[in-house]
Amino acid sequence: MAPEILYFAIPGFVLLLLLEAWFSWREQRDLYEVKDTFSSLAMGIGNVISGFVAKLVVFGAFTLVYQYRLFTLPFTWWMWVLAFFADDFSYYWFHYVSHNMRWFWASHVVHHSSQRYNLSTALRQTWTGNLTGSFIFWMWMPLLGFHPIVVMLMQQISLIYQFWIHTEAIHFLPRPIEFIFNTPSHHRVHHGSNLKYLDKNHGGILIIWDRLFGTFQPEEERPVYGLTKNIESYNPVHIAFKEWGDMFRQVWHSRSVRHGINYIIRPPGWSHDGSSKTVAEMKNEEFEIKNKKVTQ
Repeated sequence: MAPEILYFAIPGFVLLLLLEAWFSWREQRDLYEVKDTFSSLAMGIGNVISGFVAKLVVFGAFTLVYQYRLFTLPFTWWMWVLAFFADDFSYYWFHYVSHNMRWFWASHVVHHSSQRYNLSTALRQTWTGNLTGSFIFWMWMPLLGFHPIVVMLMQQISLIYQFWIHTEAIHFLPRPIEFIFNTPSHHRVHHGSNLKYLDKNHGGILIIWDRLFGTFQPEEERPVYGLTKNIESYNPVHIAFKEWGDMFRQVWHSRSVRHGINYIIRPPGWSHDGSSKTVAEMKNEEFEIKNKKVTQ
């Protein structure tokens, strides 16, 4: 199995987190809240523990597919370059679908559940993601010929990169960097619950995929962090499983196979009776209200 380089980065994560907390105190900025921070840390620890089992499942799946690979890619510099772009492309689509299919959102919502935005938020990770199939977005890579170890190493490099962009301490970086890479500014937008910020900036290391596929949104006003309907709990177990419980409850009470399936595969907020709305429905509603005001 791939070496766990992510674990070696943990001391660096802790050091940077402490530096940001000190910066917040020195600048008298309200970046941290004790209960929220401990919830994020607990989610991170739970992710590490569940990851021991999950990574065995993922490595097994990648290895199985690799047996039927179309090519055998050599361990050369250009293979690593291709692997970097392939991984980042896979991450973009995993992230995009995680915001547009409730099954994957049920795991990913954990990462968006904090109403704060700081480096501890980066550690607020799912306990269920890989075990419920998020790894399928990378399955094409071993099939094409990338060794499973390469795929899993690139996934870890992406996660290590994404740690530092969870901060308000950095405003904007030079324009060429902002144009190509995912930055704190771009990712603040992604964590915003403002309507125009919802479901934007899904990139991992690069922001070019969002620019190409029309999901890019620059940071304008300061985002309001969290969810459109916040979980309002610091209990890590509640945070980890609330959305799963809500989803399966709605499936059960829908009393229709079609509606039940839709609660799983449609975007978060979809409801058969209009009692809740998806992001697209909320944006259409806002558009209609604005049009009505213009015509009056």
